[in-house]
Amino acid sequence: MNATTSPSKGAATRELILDHAYELARQDGLEGLSIGALALGVGMSKSGVFAHFGSREELQLALLDTATKRFLDFVIRPAVQQPRGIKRLRAVLDRWSEWIRIHYNGCVLISAVVEYDGREEGPLRTRVKEQQTGWRNEVMRAIRQTVEVGDLRADTDADQLAFELYSLMLGLHHDASLFGFDESHRHTWAALDRLLASYQP
Repeated sequence: MNATTSPSKGAATRELILDHAYELARQDGLEGLSIGALALGVGMSKSGVFAHFGSREELQLALLDTATKRFLDFVIRPAVQQPRGIKRLRAVLDRWSEWIRIHYNGCVLISAVVEYDGREEGPLRTRVKEQQTGWRNEVMRAIRQTVEVGDLRADTDADQLAFELYSLMLGLHHDASLFGFDESHRHTWAALDRLLASYQP
């Protein structure tokens, strides 16, 4: 019986560690993640934490994957309930805005970009770049679908528009923590509406 139940127990413990690590990383970033504080928070020894993650770097990589999955589940899953086209693209932006509202005081993914964008190549920087590239590709896919149904001009450059949308959302994240979310959200959506209108047929 133990052989049957231990894998699921191990997976549950791993998820518990990652949940707590996620909250710590929201405050201190991936580089500020302390194994001692993490072990104390989940009621384990440091060696107990390392039994699930062979190294601090492995924990950080798993945490990046967890944060990415949470973000995609939060933004994409509700958005794809909308029909392809401008409604779905705007739903992506709306859910993305809501994610920022919840996380502007501590987003693991944004913090990771800041922490590793200037570092030498390595597993963490590579994973951060993969995550950011994957999300940019999701935005471009939504843009191309919007072009296909005729809601955006046929000559729309998906890569360029994705960059412009991403830049505005980063501006929202930046300004929300300094000037408050509501005002920043209003400014951002005024810019988003104007930008999307400029690409309409």
